Amino acid sequence: MGLPFLDSSSFSAAGQPVWRGDELGAADAQVMATGHAALDAQLPGGGWPVGALIELLQAEPLAQAWQLLLPALARAVQAQGGPVALVGAPYEPFMPALAAAGLGPEALLWIRSEAPAARLWACEQALRCADVPAVLAWLPRARVGELRRLQLAAAQHDTLLFVFRPEAMALSASPARVRLRVALEAGEGGAAQLALHILKRRGPPLAAPVTLPARSERMAALLAAGQLRRRLGPHARHCVSSLPPEGGAFRLGSGPAAEPPAGGVGVAEPVATVVRIASPPVFSVVESGHALDRIALVAA
Repeated sequence: MGLPFLDSSSFSAAGQPVWRGDELGAADAQVMATGHAALDAQLPGGGWPVGALIELLQAEPLAQAWQLLLPALARAVQAQGGPVALVGAPYEPFMPALAAAGLGPEALLWIRSEAPAARLWACEQALRCADVPAVLAWLPRARVGELRRLQLAAAQHDTLLFVFRPEAMALSASPARVRLRVALEAGEGGAAQLALHILKRRGPPLAAPVTLPARSERMAALLAAGQLRRRLGPHARHCVSSLPPEGGAFRLGSGPAAEPPAGGVGVAEPVATVVRIASPPVFSVVESGHALDRIALVAA
């Protein structure tokens, strides 16, 4: 006996939407605009999925990845008020540039740990915290089951979850709703740009990457002014006097994260150091008119 034939119109007539594999799927949950129109046009629902794992693959940690995530992170903090948790970030965030984009020092928690088990534990705790609107985690050795556990935690609390992993993991299985390979390339005129290869989404494969400027307009202007100053020497000072002092170089940090205390972090009893990141004295963002001091808190 042959199987009955059902075409897509029979499902549509029954009131059930049909998604075809050659079309961009609709979002089945809340999304948040990325802040980049070209990228929003290629993501289901027009933005980052909230309460789902978003995986970013890189050959090496790129400071320019902040340019990709900052608009959504600033919007999430403004809407919810809590801090963004950075778990295992390889470099210290450069706060003047982040604050200029709307992400001040009070809006970040930097959780330092080298032990994979401690990082996973810290991620789960941050995802379960109602005050945390987004979690950024660097998990180069996370297994599929561990990622799935984080995915479930993000779904339960409607949290933005970005996980950074090595580019070599592109061929491995992942429960991520969206997977991007992020690369730094030279664009027209030699200007640096971010090439976003969409590896996984609810929709057809994307033949060409989405390209975005690797630097903000303010940063590009500051770099151009610096190059002009070097070419013209001391007589070029008046050429850049009108630039805003709070522009700051857009970089992630001046060096790798500090090493954990002697003895490391045990797997049986995960421990992570949470660092409140201060703005340098030259860029005050607190109401009292002076920069915050660094306060190290130990969470166990």
